[in-house]
Parts: sequence; structure tokens; C-alpha cells
Amino acid sequence: MHTTFHLKTLAVAIATLSVASVTNAAGLDRSGQDVTAFFQDGTYAEAVYTYIDADVSGYDSANVNPGQNDYERGNKTGDIAESYDFFRYGVKTDINDTFSVGVLYDEPFGAAAEYTQSNFVASNNPQASGGALVADGVAPQTAGAIALAESTAAGENTNVEVRSQSLTGILGMKFGANKNFQIYGGPVAQRIQSETKLRGLAYGPASGYTSTSNPDMDYGYIAGFSFSKPEIALKAALTYRSEIDHDIEISETYPIAAISAIAGQGGDPSTVPVPQILAASTQVNNYKITTPKSVNFDFQTGINPTTLATAKVRWVPWSDFAITPPLYNEVSTNAARPDGLNLVEYDDDQWQVELGLAKRVAPALAISGTVGWDSGAGDPTTSLGPVDGYYSVGLGAKYNVTENWAVSAGGKYLWFGDAQGALPTDKIVADFEDNDGFIAGVKLSYQGK
Repeated sequence: MHTTFHLKTLAVAIATLSVASVTNAAGLDRSGQDVTAFFQDGTYAEAVYTYIDADVSGYDSANVNPGQNDYERGNKTGDIAESYDFFRYGVKTDINDTFSVGVLYDEPFGAAAEYTQSNFVASNNPQASGGALVADGVAPQTAGAIALAESTAAGENTNVEVRSQSLTGILGMKFGANKNFQIYGGPVAQRIQSETKLRGLAYGPASGYTSTSNPDMDYGYIAGFSFSKPEIALKAALTYRSEIDHDIEISETYPIAAISAIAGQGGDPSTVPVPQILAASTQVNNYKITTPKSVNFDFQTGINPTTLATAKVRWVPWSDFAITPPLYNEVSTNAARPDGLNLVEYDDDQWQVELGLAKRVAPALAISGTVGWDSGAGDPTTSLGPVDGYYSVGLGAKYNVTENWAVSAGGKYLWFGDAQGALPTDKIVADFEDNDGFIAGVKLSYQGK
């Protein structure tokens, strides 16, 4: 017996899961760059708010010698993950039975972390810092220089803040005997900015480093292919987003650079006022960041006239991504490292998989559930984001207030993978385990023919 799953019957269930599918993924991935709003029928619009609250805590290393790689569990770091929120908007309409247009806004990449205790906080006591380094086997002159660099930011915390915004225009063209196939694509405008502060003896000579990257807008593209079979509510789409090259103006302050220069000229850095050291160690340059390409696969199909199954797969090559500020790189260059160091880099690519079910339980109400897995981007990873992927479960609900307007809400609980935090030199400086978090989202949507 052939059963037809009319979309009108499943309309309440469709798109319920997209709220519960918000993410806190590998690398700097945040929104998951969802494009499913473009695949909704007729004229469709949505506004989504997402809130992320994670508990990421661990231990610093009792070994503060920059030249030694042995990790020794030290003091508790406290929760370093700051709450993070963002918005997503989408609008789409059909020009005719062949062409569709849409505009999507999201905030794809981001980070927010701060250490408020442990040796990721700059000490206001250079003598004690120098003594700790000497006790760990650092030469007294080197220990003094590092302690002096740390004291230029006395009492300040290590923290990082990355924000981005993306606007995507899409034109789709359906083809085939029943218009089941569609190709789509369009331009992407992306804006990104960041601020980083490295503080405390955990960073050795890099303690006191500060960088502020001014907002930069650059452009890429999106392209994809989709297939639909309305009689069983089947939709499948494969979407590619290009890399985007940003040419960013960055201001960097790196105290050890000025301290080393003063000492190299025969001066005594400890007699130079801190404001003078900071001024002498500040540079403004331009550098490039390339945000990564990605591939998303979105799938849904009706199981019966009131139940929808979904699957999402996402791949992002974070192993190709690096942040290499010019002054930081220059100071880290030596005979053993002729190319210097990247401030942030990842070892592995990200794979993310999420499976879901949505069920219409009343004429105007549907509920949904998801399970998910994220591979992470490698362990050890950067000390500014020490999480190695996650497992997740999510719940969502959608209520049709009127025939056209609906409100959805969803949440997700995440079990983070344990990870060690490493410096760009590969020295392990922290260990994080048994961490978790939650994500909540709310969506207002409109759908009309």
C-alpha cells in the first residue's frame, strides 16, 4: 500500500529540529552555518536566538619552565568558558516554480574564554614569579625577563574574544520533470574581529602579549545541490562554502620584545617604566586570516504522516586554519624555528553528525529530539579553547500560533571530550576533563504560500 506524507500534515514538525541543532563545535565553529531555511516551501522567514553556557575547567601545570614539556598537575583553573550568544536570520521566497531567492544571516565563528585564577593570571610580584621560574630550572637572567614581561600586565587575566557575522545571498533553480532537483549558490559577505590577551607564567616569554584585530569584511561564495520528493517529505541537500581570505589590521603589544631589545643594548629593563616598555613593544601591521571552507549535508524524510527523521553531517578542515599575528610570529622565530609560531592552530579536521526525530503530537504542536557527535579538532589543542569534541542530546518543540506564524524552542546538553591545553611550542600547560555545557535557542518563524 502506498502512503503519501503530505507536507501540510507534517508542517508543524518540519524545522522543529533546527533550533535544537544549534552548536558549540570544534575550532571556532559556532552556528554550524545552517542553510535549511532556504529549503522551506513557499515564502519563509525565521529569526533565531541562541545562548551557550559551558563549564570548562581543569588544572594548570606546576611546571612553569618554558623549556620543559613535562606536565605536572598544578592549581585549578576555574571555569574558563564565558557565556556566548548569537542570532540567526533567514528569509526565502519563490519567484516562480523554477527560481527561488533567499538571504541568510548568521554568526559562524566565535570564541569567549577567560582564566580568572591559576598561572594564567599575571602576577603583580616579579620577584616571586622569577623565583618560581628559577626553581623550575630557568636561568636567572631569562627568569627575570619573563617575570618582568608578566608584571607589565599585573593582575590581568588571560582571555580571548572572537566575533563574526556572515550574510549569504542565494539563488536557486529547480529542474527535472517534477522540479525535484535544484542547484543553488550565491555570494557570502563575512566580517570578523578578535582580541587576545596572554597572561601569567603559563605562557612563559609570551606573558603580557596582547593583540586586537580590527573588524574586516571580505567575501566568498556558497554553492549546492538538492533533491526533494514531496510525497514522502524527503529533502536532501549538499552545501559547500568557500574559504574567505581576510586582510586584517592588527595592533600587537609584546613586552618581551622591548625587554630583550633593551637588554641587548646593555640597558637594565627593570629600571624602565612599564608604559615605556609597552610603547616600545607595540606594533600595528596587516596580516591574513583565512576562515575555513565547509561542507554541510542535510537530510530529512517522512517516516509516517506525522513523523519526520533528519540527519546532518558537517565537515570543516580546521587543520588548514591558523592565526599568525606578525609580531608574535617574528618574536618566536629562531634557529630552531625559522618560520616562527602560529598563535592558534589545530591538528585535525572537524566532523559533526546529528540525527533527529520530530513528531506532530497535536494539530498545532510538534516535539523533536536529537543525538549528536562532534569529533573535535585534535588533542592537545589550544589553551584558549581546551575541548576535544562532544556528545550531545537535544529536545525541541514547535507551536503554530496561527496558520502562518510559529514559535519554536530547543535545548541541547553536551558532554565535552577531555583535552590538554598546549602552547604553540607544544608545551602542555593545562589539563581539562569531565566538562559539560548546555545550549538553548528560540525561534520565531513565518511560512506562507
